[in-house]
Amino acid sequence: MTADVDILATDPDLTPLWQAIHDRLSAGTDPAHITNITVPTPTPGTVAALRSWLDTSAQRRQNRTSVPHTPKGLKVPLAPLLKALGLPERDLQPLAERAVGHPVINRKERRLTTAQLRQDLKDYSAHRLPHLPGLQARLAIGADHDTASDTRRLIDTLASLTRRLPHQPPRTLAKLAHDHAGDPHYFDLATLPGQRLVAAVAELAGRPEPTRPDHIRALLTEQGIIADRLWATVLLHQVRATGDGPIDRRLNEANSPVALNLLDLTHSPPRLAPEPLTVVENPSVLEAAMEHATTQPMACTSGQLRAVDHALLQLAVDQGIPLYYAGDLDAAGIQIAATVSQLYGAELIAMDEGIVQTAGSDPSVTPLSTLPEGCDPTLADALRVGGRAIYQEHDAILARLLRHQCREP
Repeated sequence: MTADVDILATDPDLTPLWQAIHDRLSAGTDPAHITNITVPTPTPGTVAALRSWLDTSAQRRQNRTSVPHTPKGLKVPLAPLLKALGLPERDLQPLAERAVGHPVINRKERRLTTAQLRQDLKDYSAHRLPHLPGLQARLAIGADHDTASDTRRLIDTLASLTRRLPHQPPRTLAKLAHDHAGDPHYFDLATLPGQRLVAAVAELAGRPEPTRPDHIRALLTEQGIIADRLWATVLLHQVRATGDGPIDRRLNEANSPVALNLLDLTHSPPRLAPEPLTVVENPSVLEAAMEHATTQPMACTSGQLRAVDHALLQLAVDQGIPLYYAGDLDAAGIQIAATVSQLYGAELIAMDEGIVQTAGSDPSVTPLSTLPEGCDPTLADALRVGGRAIYQEHDAILARLLRHQCREP
């Protein structure tokens, strides 16, 4: 008999069979070398159809079958199946592709060609980056046919840029990316090329690869690469200084929050007055502090820890300034607070069970997401009762922050 190919390809009871055949072909097995096909999850319709094609009348009378069940699934002899359906061997792959809905891709062949591709990239990086043997081993990891051209571009760009270090005079990361890669954002530090550049610079300097944003920028600066020192700022309110530098004067003359960038904090760092500093997450807290004429020294990180924020916190630690930190009572805020506490010894305020109870039944409408590991169990339990986040704009938190009297050092 010659079966109707349209019926074979669209019959849902036969889909498990065609999927099993598709998998064998994708594994790189030639149809001529396939003796049996194992169908792992046949439906009753699959079993009935196959036995109707392959079992003889004598087998049925003797309760025997050519399509037995095995521990791995239904065992189907391929050659008798093709003969029963009147299908030539050459039509097996097109039928399986049509039934499954996507082409057969020879995984074995693809693995071999991918392995060869990665070896070619390793050889290419060894040729172009002989001065970076450590980085060479990382560049080809995970590369495939879709990303090979991007990897070669990265190798070429790193080869061009790193042979000219350190840059004198210093140049911005965006300018270097433009000149060497044709794209000012190519080496943005959140991207893979940016991370590989940091790894390259660390290797050339014989230093461990840094992870803290301010340490990354400091490492690049040593090699004449200026990154992100103007665009991001940290806000300081009622913070006084005792030095006579330009930033000290700016702080002392200010009547409103002062925005300092990474250049301010690294090239002309102020000498902070010996008063405890309260660091908050949201600029709205500084707005409230201005409204209530609070004289408490405060700083705001604007909801994240960037290089400029790390630089301020480290400056305070180096100068012996006691630190307090307050963040939103949500997963991100609690994680940031834990980081500030661990790295800089800051005491957390307005982030406890009491503030949750004070907020009572009026938290935000935002559902509480999974809290980070290490979150204070008492705080976590209190937050889970309400099931919603509590932000610094809440009156309970603002009241605690604005009346908070820091202890003298």
